[in-house]
Amino acid sequence: MGKVTSQDLGTQSISKLLIKQALPASIGILVMSLNILVDTIFVGHWIGSIAIAAINVVLPVSFFIAALGMAIGIGGSSIISRALGSENKSKALKTFGNQVTLTLLLTVTMAILGLWFTDSIIVSFGGKGAIFEPAKIYYKIVLYCVPFLGLCMMGNTVIRAEGKPKFAMYAMMIPSVGNLLMDYIFINVLGYGMEGAAWATTISYVFCFIYIIWFFKSKHSELKIGFSHFGLNLDIVKEISSLGFVTLARQAVVSITYLFMNNILFHLGGEISVTAYAIVGRMLMFAMFPVLGVTQGFLPIAGFNYGAQNYARVRETINTAIKYATILATFVFLILMLFPEAITRMFTTDVDVINQTPSAMRWVFAATPIIAVQLIGAAYFQAIGKATPALLLTLTRQGFFFIPLILILPNFFGELGVWMSFPISDVLSTIVTAYFLNREIVKTLKPGVQVSESIS
Repeated sequence: MGKVTSQDLGTQSISKLLIKQALPASIGILVMSLNILVDTIFVGHWIGSIAIAAINVVLPVSFFIAALGMAIGIGGSSIISRALGSENKSKALKTFGNQVTLTLLLTVTMAILGLWFTDSIIVSFGGKGAIFEPAKIYYKIVLYCVPFLGLCMMGNTVIRAEGKPKFAMYAMMIPSVGNLLMDYIFINVLGYGMEGAAWATTISYVFCFIYIIWFFKSKHSELKIGFSHFGLNLDIVKEISSLGFVTLARQAVVSITYLFMNNILFHLGGEISVTAYAIVGRMLMFAMFPVLGVTQGFLPIAGFNYGAQNYARVRETINTAIKYATILATFVFLILMLFPEAITRMFTTDVDVINQTPSAMRWVFAATPIIAVQLIGAAYFQAIGKATPALLLTLTRQGFFFIPLILILPNFFGELGVWMSFPISDVLSTIVTAYFLNREIVKTLKPGVQVSESIS
């Protein structure tokens, strides 16, 4: 792949550069998604289908706390990419130091609160009936090391902002491979059940954290921070927060979505429907890895060239990213439309779950070919530091359309109304995003236009 520096983001061919950035990001997301996928398969076959539903209850809580790190990482990395593009390395270093401090403070605080209110949180997110006890076991163990996951997610985005996608890929692969190996040992060999699944996940976070520390101490990183960089700077914190809030709001809406979905589906179809949603949710994480990889690869290229005021390259980056992501999304769509039952059988032998899940999967992924515009459009505004449109476009799909739809449509169509809400919200959010992205390109990215770095 060759050594990559931050300056390459402003000089190399966009197509080659996007592939160079997106390929390792896609591989990293693939391995991480495979980890979640295979972990679910192991749990389903070695513990039982109820265990799949139990983990689905816990994920939105632990992921939300970890998303604090991701939010700080993406918000700060947007600043770092633009700072490196404008050759302001001191700001890049100070931003990174502030990211570390903020991640530690927020994730530790939220983990403590999450453990304090364990029972009420689990019930609120759909951990009812037979799901409650296994969910509680998994939840308490996983939350112990969620701050490590937050630091890993923050560090991973900074590695990518430096133009080091290969190392960011390794950071995603290490905990995934480690988790699968320990799943086999703790669940299948030692027979620890849900405790084994939880400890395998938890220890894998620590492995990733150790790797992240190594990278930033090594010769491969340009960002060598000292104690002076950890002190919080109000201006930088505000900028990180305004941009990072986009990611945090997105994950908050995802968590709220899980809350509504688990409770609505439990009411309509019991544990079987919650398990079906858990399987479909795993496929949402797994199947979209190439599209998410393109989106991740797009961010530093767009941010760097925007910071360097090279708007022609920014336009080219947008067009190329949408084209690549659309092709990949269409391929994913075809696979899922053709083989939903075979995919479901990988997770469970429960006949009721196998009968219900394929139809739900087809509905959920029905509008997949068009989502590239929505993902790249929202990511663009985040990459260039425009927090408000980034936030609104990020919330459009699930916050403005999907949640209202799952509250309304089941009243008319029952459980089918839940699954119909997915493609309808995809179509509506894509239309809205396409409008604002096109307006931004015409208004701001025309040749000769000078753009302020202020947050708008």
